[in-house]
Amino acid sequence: MATLPIDNNTTGKCSQLRQLLTSPKLEFIMEAHNGISAHLVEETGFNGIWASGLAISAQYGVRDSNEASWTQVVDMLEFMSDVTRIPILLDGDTGYGNFNNMRRLVKKLEQRKIAGVCIEDKQFPKINSFINGERQPLADVNEFCGKIKAGKDSQDDPDFCIIARIEALIAGWGMSEALRRAEAYHEAGADGILIHSKLSRPNEILEFTHEWAGRSPVIIVPTTYYSTPTEVFRNANISMVIWANHMIRASVAAMERIGKEIYKSESVANIEDSIVPVKRIFALQGADELTQAQERYLHTGQSETHAIVLAASRGNALYELTHDRPKVMLTIGGKTLLRRLLDEFKKQNINHTTVVAGYKSGSIDTSGIKLCINTEYESTGELHSLLCASEDFHDNMIIIYGDLLFRGYILADLLGTSGEIVIVVDSTLESSHISGSADYVYCSKPDDRGMFSQDIDLLHISENQVVEAGKPAGRWIGMLRVQGKGLERLNNALTELQNQDDFSKLTIPDLLNYLVKTGHPVKVHYIHGHWLDVNTIEDIDRAGDFTKT
Repeated sequence: MATLPIDNNTTGKCSQLRQLLTSPKLEFIMEAHNGISAHLVEETGFNGIWASGLAISAQYGVRDSNEASWTQVVDMLEFMSDVTRIPILLDGDTGYGNFNNMRRLVKKLEQRKIAGVCIEDKQFPKINSFINGERQPLADVNEFCGKIKAGKDSQDDPDFCIIARIEALIAGWGMSEALRRAEAYHEAGADGILIHSKLSRPNEILEFTHEWAGRSPVIIVPTTYYSTPTEVFRNANISMVIWANHMIRASVAAMERIGKEIYKSESVANIEDSIVPVKRIFALQGADELTQAQERYLHTGQSETHAIVLAASRGNALYELTHDRPKVMLTIGGKTLLRRLLDEFKKQNINHTTVVAGYKSGSIDTSGIKLCINTEYESTGELHSLLCASEDFHDNMIIIYGDLLFRGYILADLLGTSGEIVIVVDSTLESSHISGSADYVYCSKPDDRGMFSQDIDLLHISENQVVEAGKPAGRWIGMLRVQGKGLERLNNALTELQNQDDFSKLTIPDLLNYLVKTGHPVKVHYIHGHWLDVNTIEDIDRAGDFTKT
């Protein structure tokens, strides 16, 4: 393909199109009909885009007879122009009316950085040239020249191009009429002549080009004489070839094929590898740029929440169910425990998750996570696992057990609770769904079940009820939040606890107790059921029921 040394970053789109038209080489532009097809045309390497009236009508699902209004066409052009740097030449039908419509059209196109428009000398409303073309009346020459002059007088950019498309050969008026009209349109100010033919061979086109003798650029649309070798067009000194409808035709063929196959097989499994992945669509939409812009501009005053999931254990009480996978990869109701956690995180816009794995860590193939490995999981406890993720600690983070199931509002409410370190406590002591360690929690106040949130401090967590402490206020469910200065307190406590001989066996409750003991308050957020953890075979059945309700 011939190319021009055009710098699309610095050269205006109108100037680019004029350079293509006046290039000593044969140039090519490709049809596009919406933003994504325009993006693909540019990405493929074409130096220009033909905004086809047929294709734009087709993507709206209407006929190529001005059934799509000119304002709808211009709206689509704006999307196409916004995602590309190369020039767009609009197939402007008959100019959508008289000279006054033409003036307004040119103004609106320039506002949207459209480089030029091609208008055809037929009457409004137009009908596609290949539908009974020989019976279609042509516009009066003087009236059409008036449109060209009106358009040229209305443009602000001197390089904006108006191409005159001649339909005389298709309408059966003969070569002399085609040449007469071409000369009149050229004198009226047209920047190029598009000569159209419906023959399967280029004889008429070559005869016209020879007779025209280079008085202005000649553009062709070889829809019917497509088998002609491109070298023939070069030797005839044709300026530009428009591939006028191939993107829309290709997309229809692909959609028909895929649609039929999915309908027939009632599955997408056998076609998934033959279509582009969703991430390709995201790329064409500019998703990466939006992510970068969000990082630059969205200063909401609150940092994004991160999550640490502790998932190093096998879950020995689950026997053969965890023979080849950790507990967090057990499937409950069609989803793994880990995927259920990630789905809940996504609902709360938590998009950074670190999972601390250990047993059978290679089986954790869930996307969207960072994986840290506790290689000493068999001989160490929860705090050692937590330290494995210390590089991912954040001043707004959730720490959670990987075997936890819960209703979404629990996490949402926790994120809305103030406090530098906050734990979630179930005040429903009579619950029968606890199969692991009870983790009884003693608090400064019991849950009053009132409408307003309480200011509650943690006093102590114990695996067993402490008689002298009275009735516990509830059970810790395995979920806490750290934010602000709470991160510094958490890090300091972990550093100090590492000096203890039994550090390798310590749990999260041990860490919380140490924080309270050393004068760092831990706040409590009460809930009333609506959660469970998975520790035993019986829990699997309960979890299945939980996910159905």
